[in-house]
Amino acid sequence: MTATPEGDAAPVPGGPRAVALGGGHGLYATLSALRLLTERVTAVVTVADDGGSSGRLRGELGVLPPGDLRMALAALADHTPSGALWGELFQHRFGGSGALAGHAVGNLLLAGLIEVLGDPVAALDEACRLLGVRGRVLPMSAEPLVIEAEVVGLGHDPNDETTVSRIRGQVAVASTPGRVRRVWVQPSHPKACPEAVAAVRDAELVLLGPGSWFTSVLPHLMVPELRQALLDTPARRVVVLNLAPQPGETAGFSPERHLDVLCQHAPELRIDAVLADTGSVPVPERLQRSAAALGARAVLAPIGEPDGSPRHNPAALAEAVRSVLDGPPVESGRRDRERDSEMRAAPSREESTRWR
Repeated sequence: MTATPEGDAAPVPGGPRAVALGGGHGLYATLSALRLLTERVTAVVTVADDGGSSGRLRGELGVLPPGDLRMALAALADHTPSGALWGELFQHRFGGSGALAGHAVGNLLLAGLIEVLGDPVAALDEACRLLGVRGRVLPMSAEPLVIEAEVVGLGHDPNDETTVSRIRGQVAVASTPGRVRRVWVQPSHPKACPEAVAAVRDAELVLLGPGSWFTSVLPHLMVPELRQALLDTPARRVVVLNLAPQPGETAGFSPERHLDVLCQHAPELRIDAVLADTGSVPVPERLQRSAAALGARAVLAPIGEPDGSPRHNPAALAEAVRSVLDGPPVESGRRDRERDSEMRAAPSREESTRWR
């Protein structure tokens, strides 16, 4: 592989057809890893953001929130001088205090392309050509979605599990001081992007996560056609776990609790492998059992940055994904095992801040 100025490597010609689902920094990490394995990468991106620059453009223009789409494009931008420049420009945010303050250039360009072309998929394909992307970036739905959640612990007693509140909006869900029980999207049966559905059905590898669990990962399962494609695809389905709980959204979650929540929202979904950082799993045996209940094997590897920061290292994550592709398929008999009752227990206090 040819090294780039950023320390990555050039995309491998050919390679497996890979699809990554998610949004934000988690999807950026996954795409940065996948591009080291294959140039046939498709990003399927959440479209429910309602905060910051994306929220402003969504509210003012009625377009898809472009922020997560922009980050996926930047992750896959060509590492030639031209591609790198355009990728940096897409990520650049205006400063100051005027009307443009806080807007990312890429958000404005995507919003403009969507208005000019009248089709978000065509706009994203054009942006891919501009950045020299080998692969594709697609929205999970061509219409902006709204995330809603059922939350407990918002009353005077934070331990009260009987008072249930409903909150609306991605930012509100991601930052809630309560405990999220479940999420759904509005409209309740959104139409999936047909190209995204086709990519999942045709894939050889599908990655779900890492990222904000309730607002970037699980929403893909709320789009009926996309959910069915995830069930039907012959691809190896891999869940990539976060390196630490996210304050607000998943505070206090153990690694296996993330899998419990995934199962609760899509009990029929079966996974082939669960990737987790070795140093982020306090009790590997518990994660192994929880993964087995999904039909999967847990693969523990040092996939975080060497300095201990809660970020995935693209090269290490790529190597772990490669090991899953090269490994034996999961036995079909394991797919029907019931969840271990221990996995349903609430996370311990020791896991309330970090897993390590």
